[in-house]
Amino acid sequence: MTGVSGFDRRQFLGALSLGAAALAVPHLIHAQTATKRLAGVFPIGFTPVNVQNEVDFDGLAAQVQFCRRGGVHGLAWPQIASGWTTLTEEERMRGAETIISAARGGTTAIVIGVQSRTGDFKETGRYAKQAEKLGADAIICIAPPGVTAVSELLLYYQRLGKATSLPLFAQTGGDFGVDLIVEMFNTIPTFRYVKDEAGDPLERVTEIRRRTNGQLNCFSGKGVATMITEMERGFVGHCPFVSLADLYASAYDSYHAGKVRDAFDQFGRIEAASSMFAQSDVDVLIARRVFRPGTTTRIAPPAPGADSSRRKVTNPDEIRRDLDTYLKPYLRA
Repeated sequence: MTGVSGFDRRQFLGALSLGAAALAVPHLIHAQTATKRLAGVFPIGFTPVNVQNEVDFDGLAAQVQFCRRGGVHGLAWPQIASGWTTLTEEERMRGAETIISAARGGTTAIVIGVQSRTGDFKETGRYAKQAEKLGADAIICIAPPGVTAVSELLLYYQRLGKATSLPLFAQTGGDFGVDLIVEMFNTIPTFRYVKDEAGDPLERVTEIRRRTNGQLNCFSGKGVATMITEMERGFVGHCPFVSLADLYASAYDSYHAGKVRDAFDQFGRIEAASSMFAQSDVDVLIARRVFRPGTTTRIAPPAPGADSSRRKVTNPDEIRRDLDTYLKPYLRA
């Protein structure tokens, strides 16, 4: 895990001290039964901003409506592709309220990111409590910055698991080991989902599933560039960018309906489109009339391992022509 300037490890340990005392007395916390199924395609939401670099909350809501129209199973925000480290607490609180409200009445599940830039558990707790109060379907947390000791990470997630009854996702990275994931599964009743981006997730998933008796649900990230293999190996969810989330959802639905060749063809269309424009480019959602012209994002990094030699279109009009020419019959949103 990488450190962050200004992070005080003693403050982190102090913040956990009250939780440690509580954990000394064993008791069960029963995970809330999710009202929406937590499986399928769960893209990481963009954070659209206007020319004044202000968060476009209408754009956030439009992104949710896009997912609902496209039969996308869920959406997570704010995470790495959302530029979460650039957001103020006020922006995150209002953004979570906007997204959860926009999803109400539909089948698209909402997962709210609760991590703190400084590892401040009180801040994380505020996001988690708000998510539960507003009716989010789950929370997700990236490991706190600067904390590498397994015992400290375990304690952090154990305390977070007690903060709400919502299902808990952990997002791994760096040297987040399988042993830690399994120990979290064994000691945190709400922890039944992991977005695994540490090491080689395709290799790790088999061990994770074996050691948790298939009860820990694995989601993929890293641009979801190996979706067919991911489904073959037992991933239950996938977290691409929002741009082509409806196509990913079609591929997922086909595969799990037993139409594996249709799923393969649909994923092939995604890969072909990705050779023409980057899914991380906000102009794709401008071309698809989700975001207003001129919208930018705080951060939308390219997927790890993306081929930079591929031709990348950055003009919404040209992207729209590509979509109309090659993908229009398959777009659900």
